[in-house]
Amino acid sequence: MTIRCVIVDDSERFRSSAQRLLTDQGIVVVATASDSRQALRAVEEEHPDVVLVDVGLGAENGFELAARIRLSPVIMVSSLSPEDVIDMLAESPAIGFLPKDQLSGYAICHLLES
Repeated sequence: MTIRCVIVDDSERFRSSAQRLLTDQGIVVVATASDSRQALRAVEEEHPDVVLVDVGLGAENGFELAARIRLSPVIMVSSLSPEDVIDMLAESPAIGFLPKDQLSGYAICHLLES
């Protein structure tokens, strides 16, 4: 099964790197977004299997965006440690969290299957 993904992060560098990494690992990145407006439009248009949302979206809060995404499961990503976001993650509709340095197609599949 092919997994279709949207990547939401305010860093163009991370979006590009993550897209290359995930594409090489068999994940189809159907869209990328740098803010909530772009992300919500991409989710509505693309109906991805998963949305990767950065915890800190510049001036925006990734957890607030995650609460607005209703059509697809959300995995939060961040350069912060899991301990730094555990309380917010517990209150979030996100299905999980991945540190950016541990992002992989395998990790995404594992969280989707959990």
